Amino acid sequence: MYEEHEEGTTNHRDIFDKCRTDGGYFGMMRARDDHYFTRPTLPPIAGRVMEFDGHPTVMWSVNNYLGFADSEEIKQTAIEAVKEFGVSSPMGSRMMTGNTPYHQELETRLADFTQKEAAFLFNYGYLGVLGTIQSVVGPDDVLIMDKLAHASIVDAAFLSRGQLRVFKHNNAENLEAVLKHVNRSRKGGVIILIEGVYGMTGDLAILPEIVELARKYDARVFVDDAHGWGVMGPHGRGTADHLGVQDGVDIYFGTFAKAFASIGGFSASRKDVIEWIAYNARTQVFAKSLPMVYVQSLGKALDLVTAADDRRDQMWANSNALKQGLKEHGYFVGPGDSPICSVFIPVRDETVETVGIRTVTFLRDRGIFVTAITYPVIPLGLCMYRMIPTAAHKPEDVARTVEVFQAMRDELKLDFTIEKEDLVKVRKVFGT
Repeated sequence: MYEEHEEGTTNHRDIFDKCRTDGGYFGMMRARDDHYFTRPTLPPIAGRVMEFDGHPTVMWSVNNYLGFADSEEIKQTAIEAVKEFGVSSPMGSRMMTGNTPYHQELETRLADFTQKEAAFLFNYGYLGVLGTIQSVVGPDDVLIMDKLAHASIVDAAFLSRGQLRVFKHNNAENLEAVLKHVNRSRKGGVIILIEGVYGMTGDLAILPEIVELARKYDARVFVDDAHGWGVMGPHGRGTADHLGVQDGVDIYFGTFAKAFASIGGFSASRKDVIEWIAYNARTQVFAKSLPMVYVQSLGKALDLVTAADDRRDQMWANSNALKQGLKEHGYFVGPGDSPICSVFIPVRDETVETVGIRTVTFLRDRGIFVTAITYPVIPLGLCMYRMIPTAAHKPEDVARTVEVFQAMRDELKLDFTIEKEDLVKVRKVFGT
């Protein structure tokens, strides 16, 4: 794009012009050079209490579900790996010079644990989702995605060059209608893209219904179980196992950034599918191999996660106590069946942004660190806090948090009257 000047010269628009505006994601905050609500400065070690803005806060915004972020056993394993291998080993991609017996052993363990034939490691969860979906979907294939699917799934769908369709969140009737429509003229395969636990709202995918529909209409199922892997089900095998349909999931994806408190991810499926992904996932084929310090520490983390039923019990106890305490003081807590605690506040006479700023400031200034979620993640007219109870939290953390939420309700005179239209908005979030 350009403008023609009188003297006949051409003045091209600078691609960086947008960078001086308040556009883009969180543009208003960026323009204000904000570091209180967006990109807050925090210490590197995640824990139940973290310093923010000069004082300690009870942390409810970190996905350290099982409290392994400061595990001494994992730290020691990482130290030993660095001593033996350094931080660069192995050098090169898995396709060239970065494929080691250690990577293969970890993949075998992951496949066994997820009850699949094979598994393949990725350096990052986000890139793993992109690489997996991109590798198996072609131009003639159709992707059917849940409306609330994570950004990595959305980006993967566009990267894949397949034909994208969207169904209402967790709505089996709508999904079946989309499948029927797609099957009338399909030329290729169909894959349904969902999360196991939806990370913003905390509700579980209706996996039994989705698996049944996939079989009925000759489709495949991809589950990104970032918030369920290590958290849900016996020994933390994930949401599909928790719901009894692990064998109905065609590609199971897990990340190490949540319960494992590390980095990386993996896809697990049939052996031929995993081999295809390994040879065709651009985000890994053209990337350096996952360093040994992570491979070794992830092996130790897998030992600890599988044996962490006591930690999962503590996580659930903290989650249930937090949800119950907030409900008792009038807060509307979402119906999600995961540990995630989603708290909704109807917005009346103020803007959502104003309510979000006032309430988050109130909580953080009193030692409770939460993050507010607003439109477009959830419908207009609602403000939501997504809170992550972990095994590391203590009963006094829950009690103090409930106490501060009660004070916020009273001092800010929050209106918790749930009108019919508010319930409609909340149900819209959860697909009910």
